[in-house]
Amino acid sequence: MNAHPPNPPLWDVIGQLSDLFTGLDSERGIPLEQQWTLQVLKLSEEVGEAAQAVGGALGVNPRKGQSHTWHHVQEEVADTAITSLVTLHRMLGDEASAFLAAVLAEKSARFLPRSNCAEEG
Repeated sequence: MNAHPPNPPLWDVIGQLSDLFTGLDSERGIPLEQQWTLQVLKLSEEVGEAAQAVGGALGVNPRKGQSHTWHHVQEEVADTAITSLVTLHRMLGDEASAFLAAVLAEKSARFLPRSNCAEEG
């Protein structure tokens, strides 16, 4: 029986990816703020790929027909989420998780009844 090891916590993996990409860019001599800029551009690219996948799932391009499935769209949306988290971590380091939680609490308070909002602490 193959026992799978437990998955590492999300922010641990995001931190590892962030550190890897920052290290690679730093080795190439790219200044930190330029790295952040390039990472935001990468995020824009991922959003575009998700939009293209939606078009493919709906078959809106007559030359290509239905070239994607909704599973492809979901994968592209996941890529966008991962890239977003890596971008935050590259900018904020270990403070990224708390920063995201604070922004989520602020944004969700606008839409969710107070009893449904996550408790701070």
